Amino acid sequence: MTLKEIDKTLYRNHLRVVFAGMALALMFFSVAISTLFIYLFSRPEVSHFLHNLAGVVVAAIIVFVVLNKFRQHSYMFEVVYIWDLKQQLNRINRKLRKIEVAVESGDSNAMVIMNFMYRGSKQLYELDDNTITMGSLISKINVLDQHMQDSGLSLSTSAYDPAMLDQF
Repeated sequence: MTLKEIDKTLYRNHLRVVFAGMALALMFFSVAISTLFIYLFSRPEVSHFLHNLAGVVVAAIIVFVVLNKFRQHSYMFEVVYIWDLKQQLNRINRKLRKIEVAVESGDSNAMVIMNFMYRGSKQLYELDDNTITMGSLISKINVLDQHMQDSGLSLSTSAYDPAMLDQF
């Protein structure tokens, strides 16, 4: 995965529309499917909890399938990119302690992974206006940049490959 420039206002607008669409679809399909299940499979004196739960589950499956179908649509580019970036950062975060130890011992792959994580996190913070921890992140980036330059590594994030995480 490579980091890409994302237009902040376009991302936020598309994200709002996608989440609003998901919420509306979940509400509509949940009520419609629950009502259909109650009509087809229930009696008046019985609790309808399981029918309502089944309606919500089926609605969630429908929304998931539709999102996956439209994942490649150009309108979804920014939203899907950020979802994928967050997943990648979570994968890195789960192995962070081992990666940090490897960075301290001079492992070049660990430095490339940390570089990607720091710069990806910086991009997310900027898109979400998370300025509280930005100072701490910038200082970590500066320290890592110095380690990478001392090791003769490029500061570009293009060297990152998700398969690098398998060694940690």
